[in-house]
Amino acid sequence: MTADHADLRRLHFINALFAHVTGQDLYLAEQIKSAIAFSLTELEAQMSAHPDYAAKYDAAFNAAAARLLAQSFSHLPSHGFFHWDATRTLTSATPLFARDEIMTGLKQLAKHRDATLLVTNLRPALIPPPKRAVGRRLRDYDELLNFIRDLAAARTAPTANLQLLFL
Repeated sequence: MTADHADLRRLHFINALFAHVTGQDLYLAEQIKSAIAFSLTELEAQMSAHPDYAAKYDAAFNAAAARLLAQSFSHLPSHGFFHWDATRTLTSATPLFARDEIMTGLKQLAKHRDATLLVTNLRPALIPPPKRAVGRRLRDYDELLNFIRDLAAARTAPTANLQLLFL
């Protein structure tokens, strides 16, 4: 992936993630993306010397964006927010532990009429970068995606507005 392609992907990622702030304005999304990138300048400098650090930079960028999103929602007391990182532990992405951790988040979000459940690093947890995305790994990934969607739908009140984001 070229640097321009990765930069454009990050811009669209930020625009979608912060739509409540940017109103789909790419200029504002670029400002947020630049602020996050500025906070990672040291890692970006290391990446220019070691191109294999790109995955590490992407993970740090996503984590910084998730923290910023959590901060932006903390100013909206009526809006619930929960972030689940599937790579938090070695067992987080297994169905049993994923169910437990997602249920913890859904319980926290249950008291809010509007809520966001952010799921990050699910694909890297099930298909680590050096491994190929084939057969069983892709099936496990698809099954866990569907499981999380179904669990969120089943455990969310019909009157609630839950946004489920996978990054």
